[in-house]
Amino acid sequence: MIEISSRLEEALNRAFIKVFPKEDRSSTTSSILTGSNLVPASKPEFGDFQVNCALSLAKELKQPPREIAQQITDQLQKDNDFVQICNPPLIAGPGFINLSINSKTLISEIHFRLNDKRLGVPLKQFSSKKIEEGKINNRVVIDFSSPNIAKEMHVGHLRSTIIGDSLARVLEFCGYEVIRLNHVGDWGTQFGMLITHLKEVVPEALHTKDVVEISDLVNFYRQAKKRFDEDQIFQNKSRSEVVNLQAGNQESLIAWQLLCNQSRKEFQKIYDRLDIKLTERGESFYNTFLVDVINDLKNKNLLINDQGAQCVFLDGVVGKDGKPQPIIIQKSDGGFNYATTDLAAIKYRLTTPPHGDGAFRLIYVTDAGQASHFSGVFQIAKLANWIPTDCQIEHVPFGLVQGEDGKKLKTRSGETIKLVDLLDEAIQRASEDLKNRLNTESRSENESFIDKVSTTVGIAAIKYADLSQNRVSNYQFSFNKMLSLQGNTAPYLLYALVRIAGISRKGGDLNALDQNIQFNEPQEWALIRKLLELDCIIAEVEKELLPNRLCGYLFELSQIFNRFYDQIPILKASEPSRTSRLALCSITADTLKLGMTLLGIPTLERM
Repeated sequence: MIEISSRLEEALNRAFIKVFPKEDRSSTTSSILTGSNLVPASKPEFGDFQVNCALSLAKELKQPPREIAQQITDQLQKDNDFVQICNPPLIAGPGFINLSINSKTLISEIHFRLNDKRLGVPLKQFSSKKIEEGKINNRVVIDFSSPNIAKEMHVGHLRSTIIGDSLARVLEFCGYEVIRLNHVGDWGTQFGMLITHLKEVVPEALHTKDVVEISDLVNFYRQAKKRFDEDQIFQNKSRSEVVNLQAGNQESLIAWQLLCNQSRKEFQKIYDRLDIKLTERGESFYNTFLVDVINDLKNKNLLINDQGAQCVFLDGVVGKDGKPQPIIIQKSDGGFNYATTDLAAIKYRLTTPPHGDGAFRLIYVTDAGQASHFSGVFQIAKLANWIPTDCQIEHVPFGLVQGEDGKKLKTRSGETIKLVDLLDEAIQRASEDLKNRLNTESRSENESFIDKVSTTVGIAAIKYADLSQNRVSNYQFSFNKMLSLQGNTAPYLLYALVRIAGISRKGGDLNALDQNIQFNEPQEWALIRKLLELDCIIAEVEKELLPNRLCGYLFELSQIFNRFYDQIPILKASEPSRTSRLALCSITADTLKLGMTLLGIPTLERM
């Protein structure tokens, strides 16, 4: 509906100029009329759009709002473009103007989508020549997932991984060039601790691959951390090992690389199961740029020596004692920290190729607990003038995954749940549900079918349960709710697709539809209007970075389709209703598939 609403906005502006000439307007009137006066109707019975400015103008113009509304509607009906796409406007209540798109326009839009692979969603137009000349930039960096080497991915990594992936998919579909970065924790003190410990307990793991499993590394890391916290001698050895690593000591680098590769193999297994594409660029990548960050901040007089550490003090950033809180860029021992690395990453990602990524938009998908960290880092980057005026940097925060008791999701023993275990359990539960349903329905399916459906439903349920929530909020994890065939769940959406596939199997050819389509039933018009909202929803997600908007749309579309399916005949209808309804089934299936693909959610045609 983006193009239709744009045409209505233009017609409305032409009407305003006729009814309220610019030379006669006060500043208040101009402000009201130049604002966004066309909004989606709050209820279906009010039409498709509403214009509410008459109420705001009434006091300014000293006229009843219905009289003002009448002047606007009279002028709109003299506008040829408006008349072509809209029914006569209606004035309701104290002065609301209700607009309904006419049936001819709606059918024309459906015709267009029958032959459009993008289903009416416009592709951002970027000139290759202008991009090459640096006049237009369509490159976006999304930083997401970011597990730590020598640690297993846990449930906390789920949200960053699938939210980041869905945003990348939407932006790519819109026409942006997206760089998907996995900023893994692959550098720093933890490696000094781990290498020092392994030298004593499993030295062969530092020069021979596959000697230890990821679970062994996790245990060794815990042991090393305990020793580091309790043993000063071990702590000193670990710090010396970090110095060796940073200095490029060959033995230390080989050990470090082996540990990283072992973790990467395990991470990739998870990413393959979730269908996640990422380019790894860990903290170590920015190691050579850290000194430049320090020098640049010094040259711009942003660094202050505080007890030997190089710090930046930002306005309004204070500690619990009310005193200014420093952001440490270089520690007193000369070492660097997360802030330094993140600053180097910002600078590199915004720098023009070949010395950087040359992005115009940076998106960081991390938990809400890192909001203050990124706020400080972004402010420093702005003070250093590293962020061009046409670039934007955004932190996309998300809340905690909680158990049904409202507490942080953990195992019964209090351990953080491993992501691989969570996925396994979802698939296992989906398998049990499917087998019970097959038994109830007296259906017989082979193991291959059961395995495929269980895996698809389990992964889809996990992803959708997360993405359907407002990412800013915490959400309560429930296998029973997310695997239900009722409510706002992945199985409910999948079931709508399965219904459409069933229509096709029963003789409804969804690919051989002629152009002679007609609609008469309210269920048909309701489905048409919902289908035409897709472009607006994609535009919202592109701007607001909230995947739950797309989830909500797909759920509402599934609800409306199911009512359409249940209440009016499709295959048994006479022509042209049969063909027309099959056309709606076809577009609904394509819309659901596209939407779920943009969310990174797999689909099925039988379940």
